[in-house]
Amino acid sequence: MRASPLLLSACVLIVAPSLALAAEPESCRNVRLAEPGWNDLTFTTGVTTTILNALGYKAESNLLGLDIIYQSLKNKDLDVFMGYWDPAMVSYYQAYKDDGSVETVHRNLEGAKYTFAVPQYVYDAGVHDIADLAAHADKFEAKMYGIEPGSNQLMFDIVADAKFKLDGWEVVESSEQGMLTQVDKAVRRKDWILFQGWAPHPMNNDFPLAYLTGGDAYYGPDLGAATVHTQVRKGYMAECPNVAMLLKNITFDIPLENEGMGYLIRESLGATDAAAKALKAHPAYLDAWLAGVTTIDGGEGLAAVKKSLGL
Repeated sequence: MRASPLLLSACVLIVAPSLALAAEPESCRNVRLAEPGWNDLTFTTGVTTTILNALGYKAESNLLGLDIIYQSLKNKDLDVFMGYWDPAMVSYYQAYKDDGSVETVHRNLEGAKYTFAVPQYVYDAGVHDIADLAAHADKFEAKMYGIEPGSNQLMFDIVADAKFKLDGWEVVESSEQGMLTQVDKAVRRKDWILFQGWAPHPMNNDFPLAYLTGGDAYYGPDLGAATVHTQVRKGYMAECPNVAMLLKNITFDIPLENEGMGYLIRESLGATDAAAKALKAHPAYLDAWLAGVTTIDGGEGLAAVKKSLGL
C-alpha cells in the first residue's frame, strides 16, 4: 500500500528536527586547545586537533605555561587541555577544581610516571633516593635540570624541604629539549646529572636512566606513577556534546605515545604531521575513538576522518 502525500509530509516534519539536532552548534566550530611544550602533550594534542579538523572543526593549539593554561580555561579563553597529570599536577589544579572552573572529564592514559631521574651509572654509584643527593652535591654541581619555567614547581618544593638538605641547589629551567640536550651531553661524558624523567617518552630508550625513590610526598607513590586526564572549561561538555563525545573516547597508551613522540623528536615532525603518521600506521584506534562521533554538520565521523587521512 502506498503512503499518502499527507502522511509522507508528516514524516518529514517529524524526522527533520531530529536530523538537525545531530549537528553541532556553530559556536562550537572553533576549538581552542593548549599544551605546555611537553612532547607527550604535543603529540596527544596534535592527535586531537587532527581529528577535530577532519570532522570540520577549526581546532588550534597554543603553547602556554601551566599556570596560564589553567587561568585561560577559567576565563573561558581556552576549551580543552589534554594533559592533567595526576598526582604530579594536583597543586596546579587544586584551586580550579575547588571553584569548579575547570572540569576533569576523562582519563586518557594509564601507566605514566614522573619523578627525578639520573643516568644508570649514577644510580649504580649509589644514588637511589632523593635523600642520597645531598652527599653528592659536588658531583652534581648542586644543580637539577627541569623543563619549561612554570612546570618545575615540584623540584623547587623539594629543594625547599629541609629534610632533603638541598639548600642552595639550583633548578635549571629551559625546555624539555634543552634539558634532554644537557642529559645527552652528560651521558656522553659520563658526568653526573639530575633531571626530570617521565614515561611515556623516548628518553627511556635513548638513555640508560633510573628513577629515584623518595619523592612520594610530591610526585606520588611508585616513582610518580600517574594517570593523565582530559580537562575542559566549565560547561564545555554540555555546550558542545559532539566534541564532548570525542574527548570521552580518546584514550592513548604508552606504546602509541612513545612512537608519536619519537616522530616529534627524531624526525622533527610538527604535531599534526606526527599525529597523522601515527594514525595512518594504527588506524584501528579510530574505530573506538570515533564511536558515536559525527562531523560538525552531523555526517559520519569515522568516514570523514579516514578520508582526511587518506585511509
